[in-house]
Amino acid sequence: MQIPGNIDPVVTPRAPVQRADGRRDVLGLDRDELKAALIAVGVPENQARMRASQVWHWVYHRGVTDFAAMANIAKDTRALLEEHFVVSRPEVVTAQVSSDGTRKWLLRAPDGNEFEMVFIPDADRGTLCVSSQVGCTLNCRFCYTGTMKLVRNLTPGEIVGQVMLARDALGEWPSAQDGRLLTNIVMMGMGEPLYNFDNVKKALNIIMDEAGIQLSRRRITLSTSGVVPMMARAGEEIGVNLAVSLHAVTKEVRDEIVPLNRKYGIEQLLEACAAYPGANNARRITFEYVMLKDKNDRDEDAHELVRLLRKYRIPAKVNLIPFNPWPGSPYECSDWDRIERFSDIVFRAGISAPIRTPRGRDIMAACGQLKSESQKISRAELDRIAAEKQAQIMEETVN
Repeated sequence: MQIPGNIDPVVTPRAPVQRADGRRDVLGLDRDELKAALIAVGVPENQARMRASQVWHWVYHRGVTDFAAMANIAKDTRALLEEHFVVSRPEVVTAQVSSDGTRKWLLRAPDGNEFEMVFIPDADRGTLCVSSQVGCTLNCRFCYTGTMKLVRNLTPGEIVGQVMLARDALGEWPSAQDGRLLTNIVMMGMGEPLYNFDNVKKALNIIMDEAGIQLSRRRITLSTSGVVPMMARAGEEIGVNLAVSLHAVTKEVRDEIVPLNRKYGIEQLLEACAAYPGANNARRITFEYVMLKDKNDRDEDAHELVRLLRKYRIPAKVNLIPFNPWPGSPYECSDWDRIERFSDIVFRAGISAPIRTPRGRDIMAACGQLKSESQKISRAELDRIAAEKQAQIMEETVN
């Protein structure tokens, strides 16, 4: 039986916004769709597969947005493409750079809806945090995105467009395997990827295509709050790494901070993790665990986490995430010595438990801080939101 309320996805289908000039966006079309689109506008059928491959190369390997620059395509065909198609990028509303080098973009879709993406540079890698929805339905209590309503799913083109825009900004065209700044993608931005499964799958297949961006599935991680029925499909049909937003080891606490737990409980979730296709010691499942002061950070919680992972024999890594504050949040970050103690207990049990260094806090780009509002909220409104959240939590605890 479904649990009533906002833990179930409610997405109102919306027709794509049509461009004023009537042209169709190439970005997000798979190879078969691109070929069919070319035939529909007059490209001879016996040429369509070749032309589609050429366009694919220029768009996804070289990052070209101007059909006139596609030099190996006949001039009359280029004119036809220009007449009927466009290669888009999301509109950039704001672009910020943190003192630690983290970059955050607020992006706007043609229908006016906004979403965010974040690039985190490190010495040995560069990770792009990609959004899958405008808003989110899950309302996780520690997450700023959870204060938003779910507006709609992002399209495959809007998901791929985040990667394209980041590569534009980093100067990474043409695509190459060596020397990249953007080496990894995590579907950990706004939204629950498994509640937008088909669009996420299509976008990631485009990103992994060997004739385009060429990003290996081993360098892509999909994060879920625990949409159990979709996890096996994700492993079988997409095959990327899995991260699970666990954040608590008891029903009482996880029900509070991850309301989806009321529908798919911890035991059910861990069973799905144990059965995840391709999981092994070389491809461990990552468990995300945000550290909330006096909520989920006791020694007993650490020992229970170890017990659960051992019980289900899950090849696991635990990412301990110091809570990143946001306006109106009802929680505080655990003290640093408490986080270190928690990590040590898990590590001594033979399970990797690194403490994630907060990145981009000064521009609200850290884990759990994304929210697609370009207008500032007043202090009084933030105080009201905080009071309402605290009252709701207290009421749920009593009940």
